[in-house]
Amino acid sequence: MREIRVIDDTGQQLGIMPPQQALALAKSKNLDLVEVAATATPPVCRIMDFGKYQYQEQKRQREARKHQKVTEVKEIKFRPKVDEHDYQFKKKHIRRFLADGDKVKATIFFRGREMAHPEIGRRILERLLDELVEEAVAENMPRKEGNTMHVILARKPGYKPPKPVAKPAAAGAAAPGAAAAPDQDEPGEELEPLDELESFDEDEPADGDDAADGDEVAGDAGGDGNEEPIA
Repeated sequence: MREIRVIDDTGQQLGIMPPQQALALAKSKNLDLVEVAATATPPVCRIMDFGKYQYQEQKRQREARKHQKVTEVKEIKFRPKVDEHDYQFKKKHIRRFLADGDKVKATIFFRGREMAHPEIGRRILERLLDELVEEAVAENMPRKEGNTMHVILARKPGYKPPKPVAKPAAAGAAAPGAAAAPDQDEPGEELEPLDELESFDEDEPADGDDAADGDEVAGDAGGDGNEEPIA
């Protein structure tokens, strides 16, 4: 290497010079000479603190990894004799994994005499593909390998998962702006004391209404008022 283009630690271009001259300039500043563009003509080198440069690069890579979504492959296992409730429960998990951006490996496990009926597992996977056709695509068709059959699902391009619905408030929680229910322990309207209420004497005659009712009953029992009493 006969000549290199040099940039100092402030970003200013110092021009083209021999490597020995650039090294001497870097040492005079207690810094390093680092090649930053080896394919350029002539190669470009920069005067800098190499240790500090490495630390900043590592920090930048860590920050980039924090904001980077790593796609994982989640596996959901089915049995050929899976019942409807278990099937729906596992399909719900597959939808959640796809909404998170992950891939899902749906696997059917065969045991014993189930190995002789792979069509049962194939029907389960084909049903899964039909019911998730709006939100998932199959990266491969269901295929049998040993005692398993699997298919890999990925989120369909352009599909946007629905936003989660907020859970309703608890039954005991009062709605905003609603009046609070009265406390059962708190007393309601004050009642009159018992000693201030009118006492009812069993020996006294009843009210006019009661007396009238009594007369009606007596009249009904005696029939017509013109009849004489039976001796």
